Amino acid sequence: MHHKRIVPALVALVAVVATLFSLASCKGGNEYVAPPPPKVKVAPPERRKVTEYLQFTGNTQAVNSVDLRARIEGFLVKQAYTDGAFVKKGQLLFVIQPEPYEAKVLEAKAGLQSQLAGLHQAEIEYVRAKNLLREKAGPDTDVVKWDAQREQYKAGVENAKAQIELAEINLSYTRVTAPFNGRVSRRDVDVGNLVGGGEKTLLATIISYDPMYVYFTMGERDMLRLQASRNEKVAPGSHVNIPLEMGFSGSTDYPYKGAMDYYGLGIDPKTGTILLRGELPNPNGKIAPGLFARVRIPLQEREALLVPDTAVGQDQLGRFVLLLNDKNVVEQRPVTIGFSVNDMLVVEKGLTGNERVIVSDLQRVRAGGKAEPMPDAPKSPQAAPDAAKTPPAGAKK
Repeated sequence: MHHKRIVPALVALVAVVATLFSLASCKGGNEYVAPPPPKVKVAPPERRKVTEYLQFTGNTQAVNSVDLRARIEGFLVKQAYTDGAFVKKGQLLFVIQPEPYEAKVLEAKAGLQSQLAGLHQAEIEYVRAKNLLREKAGPDTDVVKWDAQREQYKAGVENAKAQIELAEINLSYTRVTAPFNGRVSRRDVDVGNLVGGGEKTLLATIISYDPMYVYFTMGERDMLRLQASRNEKVAPGSHVNIPLEMGFSGSTDYPYKGAMDYYGLGIDPKTGTILLRGELPNPNGKIAPGLFARVRIPLQEREALLVPDTAVGQDQLGRFVLLLNDKNVVEQRPVTIGFSVNDMLVVEKGLTGNERVIVSDLQRVRAGGKAEPMPDAPKSPQAAPDAAKTPPAGAKK
């Protein structure tokens, strides 16, 4: 009987405790509180003048490149430069054994003297035969004979002069010089080897460095845009110097300035492009041939609206920016993006210039939600230069 009275009492106690806990929960501080709107940085689109460019990729190439070959046969007796050195026009590079060709020059000169002597003798005999014929003391056949001899020696003199000239040309080929200012490759033949025997042996290669060419291709559409920007004065075959800038793959800058000086003959129907060439000054030799190059050509300067590239998002419908309206509600605005200027993007359509564009913390906001614009950082007042050193009036030193 005692046990049956205890159980109902415990049940009643549990019910009272549950009721008290429920009341305490309702009156306590565990109610849900919405988080404050995220703070974001906003800025109006930047309005300024920008230059639109056509951009291409290409390769640099030397203006002049020449293979230095042995034009006569002989032993290579001297290399007069250091492999890879920069040389001046006319500088001696190689010497091929000159003695046999010096002897050929002397031989040709001796042949000229022989022909001149024979011509002199034929002239004397011709004059004598004519005098004898006039006095009827000699036959006319002698006049004919010495006249023929005289003409033969005249031809011999001209041939001897040609032989001298040819011998001197061959002698000049024993000295291989630089045809222009440039840089010479390593030697392809060591000193002591026989060169020019049966073929014009390659000795080395020289290329020029200043100026330097850059070759690139342009599509039909870009060519029409370029023509429109130059008032139709640019066309294949016309020699209009169009400014261009060039940079390399390791940088976003375009430090090298030059001009486009060559158009191809026309659009290649297979590729739909035309070959173009630019010429750039290279006094310091920093542009080497064969480098991958980025090329841009200015089209026109105009006023445009720009936003940071980090403020532009993209979804299935295209590019957009997030704006903060006058009620601090986030709006998504579709935009049309043009070209880039450093870390900014040109907005062609979608903005008027008076909007507050969200430029930070885009991942923390959503369209339709609220956000709080972050105030500009206040400028801390600068203390007077000697404020810490100057004691207040009346202070003890």
